[in-house]
Amino acid sequence: MSAPRPRVTETALLGGRVRVLQPAKGYRTAIDAVLLAAAVPAGSGETVLELGTGVGAAAFCLATRVPGVQITALEREPALAELARLGVTANGFEARVWIVTGDVLSPPVEIAGSGFDHVLLNPPYAAAGTSRPSPDPLKHAATVEGEARLADWLRCAASACKPGGTVTVIHLFARLGEVTAGLAAQGFGAQQVLALAPKADGKPKRAIVRAQKGAAARVTECTPLVLHEANGDFTAAAEKVLRHAESLL
Repeated sequence: MSAPRPRVTETALLGGRVRVLQPAKGYRTAIDAVLLAAAVPAGSGETVLELGTGVGAAAFCLATRVPGVQITALEREPALAELARLGVTANGFEARVWIVTGDVLSPPVEIAGSGFDHVLLNPPYAAAGTSRPSPDPLKHAATVEGEARLADWLRCAASACKPGGTVTVIHLFARLGEVTAGLAAQGFGAQQVLALAPKADGKPKRAIVRAQKGAAARVTECTPLVLHEANGDFTAAAEKVLRHAESLL
């Protein structure tokens, strides 16, 4: 007898403009996907690749913010890819967003050798062997590196990005040096770094890095984005991105 299908819930993003279907327990999308999508400098008619789309949250947010953008989204886990496909239909993005099942270590033909204008990715944050495995296999795959390490994700992104295009990454602030060095090793310069701080008096927990393929080697640190007020509410700056679909960087 096959296992019962996990219960699925619907989550609204960008003030209700985006619908995301995801497992009720275990892997859950977070605001990181919304922030990542907001930092991609895509325009109408341009092509975008997302690596590790999960249930499609970042791809859907970007498609909502930039009408006319064309997005291919790669996901290794079939269960999450299927939910992402359902999300494509739920949001009416059939003509602009395509979900492809595959691995960054062996990209499928839809991705390998392609010249995308922009690539975005939210790799697993925890390095392999440094985090206690989650009992939920989908959550574990989304949060802890497997065979594909951070360098592999960046290598795949670089190979899929056309000259002059951009790669945008969100990751742990503690691993920021690995991200910037990894992008530089792949020939990406003009790096912009945006630290994400939970509160004004707290240390950054996440960082977004955007870099351009073939640009001169330099790193610019932007003014950090503070996400929460002292009482826990989102700041006005964060609300502009999370609810009103404004761009970052």
